[in-house]
Amino acid sequence: MTESSAASPPSDLNARYGRSGRSRRPLLIGVVGVIALSGLAWLIWVAWVQSNPPVTSQLQGFEIDSPTSVKATVKVDRSKSVAANCRLQAKAADFSIVGEVTLTVPADAPRHQVLPVTLTTQRSATSVVLVGCTTADQHRPR
Repeated sequence: MTESSAASPPSDLNARYGRSGRSRRPLLIGVVGVIALSGLAWLIWVAWVQSNPPVTSQLQGFEIDSPTSVKATVKVDRSKSVAANCRLQAKAADFSIVGEVTLTVPADAPRHQVLPVTLTTQRSATSVVLVGCTTADQHRPR
């Protein structure tokens, strides 16, 4: 091999395959980065909205008065002055629903309150389940 042939392989490769233009890799990395940041921003926004609902509820307790009546106590907390509908269900030993009531909390009511509720049942209930509260903007019970 001669000295000239040792120096010519890069130019031979350029002549054979052509010289590549500007690399598109930085553009691709930039586009992927923008998409990833947009997805992360959306994820943070969804987590924030879902973690701060306008209304939350909690079943404080219940007492079975008779085979056709159950008393329950529900705590309702609202972050905004919005009307809320809270649904409770009385269940029998076989887990069938034997009574149900929807409690309406008006928008002008206090934001934090404990409400007594009486459920009329078809037969003897063994438990009360709070399905949750919803508002016009919050369709998932909480």
